[in-house]
Amino acid sequence: MPREARDVRTQRTARPRRYLMCPPAHFKVTYSINPWMDPEKPVDLPLALAQWEDLRDRYRSLGHTVELLDPRPELPDMVFAANGATVIDNRVLGARFAHPERAAEAEVHLDWFRAHGFTTVHEPSHINEGEGDFAVTDSYLLAGRGFRSSPLSHDEAQEFFGRPVIGLDLVDPRYYHLDTALCVLDDSADEIMYYPPAFSAGSRAVLARLFPDALIAEEPDAAALGLNAVSDGHHVLLPQGAIGLFGPLRARGYEPIGMDLGELLKGGGSVKCCTQEIRS
Repeated sequence: MPREARDVRTQRTARPRRYLMCPPAHFKVTYSINPWMDPEKPVDLPLALAQWEDLRDRYRSLGHTVELLDPRPELPDMVFAANGATVIDNRVLGARFAHPERAAEAEVHLDWFRAHGFTTVHEPSHINEGEGDFAVTDSYLLAGRGFRSSPLSHDEAQEFFGRPVIGLDLVDPRYYHLDTALCVLDDSADEIMYYPPAFSAGSRAVLARLFPDALIAEEPDAAALGLNAVSDGHHVLLPQGAIGLFGPLRARGYEPIGMDLGELLKGGGSVKCCTQEIRS
């Protein structure tokens, strides 16, 4: 149904979250592994850091905890911390990256979790890129595939977490990770927003069946990476350019907060890519 069709104005409640982030101290675009990356476009590193710090500080101002991962100079994409692992109920499923340029990030993330007292840590056998392609709701673990993560990682995640995994096929290379095409708005109520053309026909049918009241994004907002967003159940932090999502989010009782991460967008990521949630 059209996104304007529903006006529920539900009373939303923010729940304190714990996030893992990595400052973009060494961020640069020297290779291209997604359509957003162009090594010919220079990165303004001080601006990228300022934009990232604004996001970090906004989380803290909203009452959330932000843990920090030390950046490595040889790993310029570490700022996109969401890709490094998936954490549910203190169980840590590590990542295995599709591209060699990012492969070493996986062990850095696993080392951080082991050093911080997490004892159930699994190094995966199959390619998955963490919360880039895994999205958690109360009922399901939604799992993207098609450009990065292997379909074999879905069974591996289901066995590890003991949660039903719903595989979703991505078909547009601009939306190479699930978190560029779908956002969980309220994980306790199975509420999401997504951009249907990013998915295959069968996956669109599955999403429509499982989430009939989802907020449907339109092309300009998806193209602004507006679905690469983070919600705490009330506040939705999203790219400020996705202006078409602000009204529909407010109509559903959410408080949208626009963030400027334009420099990090040059690497193909925005709010969610910078934010890994530690679900404990």
